[in-house]
Amino acid sequence: MKTIITFVKDEDYRKLLYSSFFMLSIGCIFYHFIEGWSWIDAIYFSFISLTTVGFGDITPSTDFGKIFTIFYLTAGIGLILSFIDILFKHYSKHESKPKKHNDLKEK
Repeated sequence: MKTIITFVKDEDYRKLLYSSFFMLSIGCIFYHFIEGWSWIDAIYFSFISLTTVGFGDITPSTDFGKIFTIFYLTAGIGLILSFIDILFKHYSKHESKPKKHNDLKEK
């Protein structure tokens, strides 16, 4: 819980979190309305595409959807990877700090 609180206090993290959420939302809305996908399929495709997993089980079928996807991934992959990098660096920094233990005082 302490790690989550320190993330939220970090301005760079918050900016990337909001930007990542915005980018996922843009994709989700686009694919829902333009490709006619369910909300679940739209967010699923947006997420797996931006995280470069890309299972290939669903793909855009319209020309407009394919063109949007080219630009969406070009802009979004860098953003999501930056977000993951910030998470990794923050977590690594906190894990590498030596933990303080209360030594038992000798009587």
